[in-house]
Amino acid sequence: MTQTSENVTWLTQEAYNQLKAELEYLSGPARTEIAVKIAAAREEGDLRENGGYHAAKEEQGKMELRVRQLTQLLEHAKVGEAPADDGVVEPGMVVTIAFDGDPDDTLTFLLASREYASSNIETYSPQSPLGTGVNGKRMGDDAEYELPNGKMAMVKILAAKPYTG
Repeated sequence: MTQTSENVTWLTQEAYNQLKAELEYLSGPARTEIAVKIAAAREEGDLRENGGYHAAKEEQGKMELRVRQLTQLLEHAKVGEAPADDGVVEPGMVVTIAFDGDPDDTLTFLLASREYASSNIETYSPQSPLGTGVNGKRMGDDAEYELPNGKMAMVKILAAKPYTG
């Protein structure tokens, strides 16, 4: 789980290890693989009309951007424990809310950095409007946040439990 404070990102040991392993792969074997693809495409001739070369160069650019993002994130990371199971909404918690207090109109999501987003559960950043609105609230509390159109929305916190993966 992650919790961002200023330039520090709090990570569980598991999250840190996962991101570190991704960085090591991208910095080593993946760089070698993309260099081989680029070299093979370059040998095909005219680079202006070589789709394989341009695709490989674009892939390389995206990979290098991810390497820079991970390097910066891990340089400022602090490894800590998952949040306490105390019903307080904070990064690393799976939160269930009801829109306008309607128990039939609910959303369950993980409050965490986008670095921890997974396909298993929707993830909202603590810096997002909804994340900012619910962060620090307790089960049973009402929270308000600003919609993209500038109007305010009200939600009720139904549950907040530590994310267990």
